[in-house]
Amino acid sequence: MFQLDMKSGKSIYEQVIDNIKELIMTDVLAENTRLPSVRTLSRQLTINPNTVQKAFKELEREGYIFTVSGKGTFVGPKSGIKAEPARVKSALADVVSAFKELLYLGLSPEEARDMSVSAIDALIGSVRKEKEL
Repeated sequence: MFQLDMKSGKSIYEQVIDNIKELIMTDVLAENTRLPSVRTLSRQLTINPNTVQKAFKELEREGYIFTVSGKGTFVGPKSGIKAEPARVKSALADVVSAFKELLYLGLSPEEARDMSVSAIDALIGSVRKEKEL
């Protein structure tokens, strides 16, 4: 499904969340797809089941997944995802900061914008390509 980077500055719990979010948002995991059980995923990733359970609880709280008692955990509809305003604000601040960095490197505003749009377009293209696989 995905791999974890044990040398990353991000906690394992956050990496599990980010990986599952990416798989959902890129439609690798479609709505109503059943996820592996906590035990199965913890064995596959060789991590503590409590870590997976904690990640699943957070993903469910945010609307990415839902649990059906006795049946398992499934991918929820994207319309059910609740974007946290504070995290959206933080992400936009990161975008602004990266754009300023391009300007500080000597690029004109137009060059920085064009490079940013190209990078975003390339990301969108790679997401679409992954969906086709």
